Amino acid sequence: MGKENDRFLRIHHESKWEGTNEIWVDRETGVSYLYHAAGHGGGICVLLDAEGKPVITKLDEYGRVL
Repeated sequence: MGKENDRFLRIHHESKWEGTNEIWVDRETGVSYLYHAAGHGGGICVLLDAEGKPVITKLDEYGRVL
């Protein structure tokens, strides 16, 4: 998944025939991102809540999701 000193932590991974989806969390800000890859392309975007604000994932002092 990632080392303790990595800035980003992958907290979710799923692969299907149409591509790969992952959720990454910035350990410094807690902001969550969706990464999607298919074939030779991919993209990343911030995850937003119902009010259009970034999803903040709470992490403990060891960088694990609470």
